[in-house]
Amino acid sequence: MGRYIGPVCRLCRREGLKLFLKGRKCSTEKCVFNHRKNPPGPPPRRKPKNSGYTVQLREKQKVKRIYGVLERQFRNYFEKAQRMKGITGENLLVLLERRLDNAVYRAGFASSRAQARNFVSHGHIRVNGKRVDISSYLVEVGDVISVHESLKDNEILKANVEFARGMGLIPDWLDLAEDGTSAKVLKLPTREHVDIPIKEQVIIELYSK
Repeated sequence: MGRYIGPVCRLCRREGLKLFLKGRKCSTEKCVFNHRKNPPGPPPRRKPKNSGYTVQLREKQKVKRIYGVLERQFRNYFEKAQRMKGITGENLLVLLERRLDNAVYRAGFASSRAQARNFVSHGHIRVNGKRVDISSYLVEVGDVISVHESLKDNEILKANVEFARGMGLIPDWLDLAEDGTSAKVLKLPTREHVDIPIKEQVIIELYSK
């Protein structure tokens, strides 16, 4: 499956919002967005008018970039959210939050979703003791997410967990073990657990045309 491999700071500038794609660096003064908030490319001759479609497209692109999914997969999530009970927009965000790479990131094992995806794809993550190397795997209540023995003494992992704990970044739907090498899914995430402002309704309007 293809993935974006270009500079990620320009994605934040394009959306006019910090997407925290570089992990801890985004919380420091070194973050490019702190100094360059203008969109990438040459400055427009006149201030562009944002049509309804532009607003919808930008919101969809923002969510895709936050969770690191491409168009086809994102549409599949939308269609699945439509078939679920409840509000489609909220269902869509919950499905994205339940992705294994996002759960690894939320548990504090990784400093960004990109790093979490790297851990998963390289076979460093276990779910209920079994190796799972599919980033889109959806976690369920009761699942125990753990790191492989080879990663338990990794300094990067330890620094990530220490930072997440110190900043209070671990959500209440996950219970991180004392040793910082495993986390249990206590409940499914909800809309309130999405910590970046997203207008999911305009995305639903875009796909419903």
